[in-house]
Amino acid sequence: METPKAMSKAEYLALAEQKYNDLQALNTKLTFYDYEQSFEAIWMDLGRQVLERNVGPLPADRRKKKDDDSIRPNVYS
Repeated sequence: METPKAMSKAEYLALAEQKYNDLQALNTKLTFYDYEQSFEAIWMDLGRQVLERNVGPLPADRRKKKDDDSIRPNVYS
């Protein structure tokens, strides 16, 4: 499997800039609970995008192995 190319600083800043207006819009929230809920959603989405750019797309099932050949053969048989 090929190792994905690491994200550059410019790519990260471009992703963060896309979320800047969303973060500024949080200042209009009336309660801290609403602010916190929206803030968490924005950061989770940004974190997912950064992770996918650095390690590749996430699988649909987080528990599924990538392939069957990745298991080390039993050398003691």
